[in-house]
Amino acid sequence: MKLIHRLGFYLGGFAIGLVILAFFLSGKRTSCDYGPDARVLKNIRIKERVYSEAAAEKLRTLKIDTSEITTILQKGDVDFGRSQTHLDSCNIYLVTGRSQKYDLELLFENCDSIATLQKVEISE
Repeated sequence: MKLIHRLGFYLGGFAIGLVILAFFLSGKRTSCDYGPDARVLKNIRIKERVYSEAAAEKLRTLKIDTSEITTILQKGDVDFGRSQTHLDSCNIYLVTGRSQKYDLELLFENCDSIATLQKVEISE
């Protein structure tokens, strides 16, 4: 069998495999959350979120909706240098992101079943 025929069969099978793979994965909510940032943000997103009184007051003062917090948790970054990740009970993460008006820093206390927004600050 000539090399061009082998290459044709290989590429044909590869294309069929890609189509089948796209068909099976198209309806599922698959994600590639392999980086540390993505894993922490996904962990906070899937838990019940509670807002402390100070954070709720700051959100009201800045006129920021909780949907903007959700957007920051999807597109934001975790600052591991300023986070406390080696605590016994609940880790504390500093999430930075952009709302519609401000660059925000959100301080989350991430426990087993609940994530509490402790503090909201405007970053410079």
